[in-house]
Amino acid sequence: MGSNTTVGTVFAETLRGVRCVRLSVRTDETTSPERQREADDIAAAALGIDFGGGDALREAVDLDVSASKIGPFDRPQLGGWLARPDDFDALVWWRFDRAIRSMADMHDLAKWARTHRKMLVFAEGIGGGRLVFDFRNPMDPTSELMMMMLAFAAQVETQSISDRVTGAQAAMRRMELRWRGGGRPPYGYLPSPMPKEHGGSGWTLVPDPDAVNVIERIIAELVSGKTLHAIAQGLNRDGVLPPSEHWKAYKARNKGTTDADTRDATENAEPKKRPAQWVSETIRNMLKNPTLLGWKMHARKPVRDDQGNPVMATTQPILTREEFDQVAVLITPKPTAEKAPRRKDSPALLLRVIHCDGCGGRMYLNKSSGNYGCSSYKYGTHCDAPATVRATWVDEYVTAEFLRTAGPVQIARVTEIPGYDPQPEIDATVAEMEEHDEQKGRRKSKAGMAAWQRRADALEARLAELESREKREPRREVVSTGRTFADEWQAADTEGKRAMLIDSGAHLAVKRGTKGGWRTLDLRRVEFTITGDLEPVIEELAAVAAEVEHENNPEHAPAPGARARLQQGAISAAA
Repeated sequence: MGSNTTVGTVFAETLRGVRCVRLSVRTDETTSPERQREADDIAAAALGIDFGGGDALREAVDLDVSASKIGPFDRPQLGGWLARPDDFDALVWWRFDRAIRSMADMHDLAKWARTHRKMLVFAEGIGGGRLVFDFRNPMDPTSELMMMMLAFAAQVETQSISDRVTGAQAAMRRMELRWRGGGRPPYGYLPSPMPKEHGGSGWTLVPDPDAVNVIERIIAELVSGKTLHAIAQGLNRDGVLPPSEHWKAYKARNKGTTDADTRDATENAEPKKRPAQWVSETIRNMLKNPTLLGWKMHARKPVRDDQGNPVMATTQPILTREEFDQVAVLITPKPTAEKAPRRKDSPALLLRVIHCDGCGGRMYLNKSSGNYGCSSYKYGTHCDAPATVRATWVDEYVTAEFLRTAGPVQIARVTEIPGYDPQPEIDATVAEMEEHDEQKGRRKSKAGMAAWQRRADALEARLAELESREKREPRREVVSTGRTFADEWQAADTEGKRAMLIDSGAHLAVKRGTKGGWRTLDLRRVEFTITGDLEPVIEELAAVAAEVEHENNPEHAPAPGARARLQQGAISAAA
């Protein structure tokens, strides 16, 4: 049989059918899965097609899948059925656009149906009538011809729709405060009806309280000294949804559904995607995005008005320019030399702290002997007096000396307040202007040249306005945390204690031992120092202690205090 618009026809045999459902946007009410299933069921009943039931239900449900971008054979569930043609006789869709949007895809689908002798059914065709393309008779070319004609019409319609949407979006981007209703907003914002004082037409963006709380948490943890990786781990551990999953959850709540409502329809989809997680790069990109300033962005560039000013998408930006610049300082990668190495797999407390006095090289822990030893022989260098010392002795000694000298010191958190510098935005605008200048030679028409000139004038005006702004110098704020190094030491594990020592510039030199049955550490063999910004603080504490001791017992000279310093930034790192 060929193509026809059968109404009420019942085939003599019962055909095994697959009910096909597709949505480009999961929350689209006008083409909901329920509506598609109902139409498919009516068509199937009229044509004697059975979809099975229960565990044997034959159904292909592809949600959030665009027919313009993903062909039938590449869709998660439909593609699986097409790969098993012996398991069914017919495919049933609600409408033509649920199956294909291009002639190429329809050609492939028709060729597949002819090869495997299948029936393709569309519950509602052009004009509302049912379309049945029966390829079970390989000698009848009518079905394929009709499908190609309809596919051509569908492709032309799709392109026309795409052009209209693209033009409308381009115009909407330049509208102050206007946000397209169907798109996912930048993380931190939600679509909201435009207030009457701004025209009351369309949508704008407002802060998303839940997402803003997450952003504030991230910034607070950055200020406290945490790395992006550590922050991401904490967010994942606490079950905080990353931006993509946060939007899906919001849409589900707004729709009155949950993920469980669609799990049955998608649980057999292959391959399954791993749930999205927070990673350091996600946080970095989010905090670098000018959408936090309320700017509209397109192709990763600010959308500008005729004066070159960024077009705002909201009246309530999440961050001010000063706050945005401050965050940029916090997420700028530090030079490698400023970072203390982390060796989670090492039980050695004094890794990178203990050194051989004979050659100045590092000493490493031998797990079998329990000793730290000179490593010169490993690297082919000569040491006149290679040292070896029991690990427990020097671990206890360094712990005691570090707590004695640095333990009472209050830990402060140092925050860099960058103030305001228009130069970063000037540089970005200059780069945008230079890229725009490269397009000038490509303009062939007067209208195109006029459009180019308007953009160039806007960028120039923005640069002039930025250059007129005053620069505010950065400043540092030092705030006491109320905790001492001793408090942090007691709460830290081996890795944390080792990091404190390294960040503090702790250094232990060990001399070669003398023969004898030593049962404790010979203090003549070791010299412990701390070099860094803590030196004046520790020396001041030692001087005060000496003065107190002298006042209490003037007959005794004060004991000499150990020298101690701390590397730049170690206070904030320990915080």
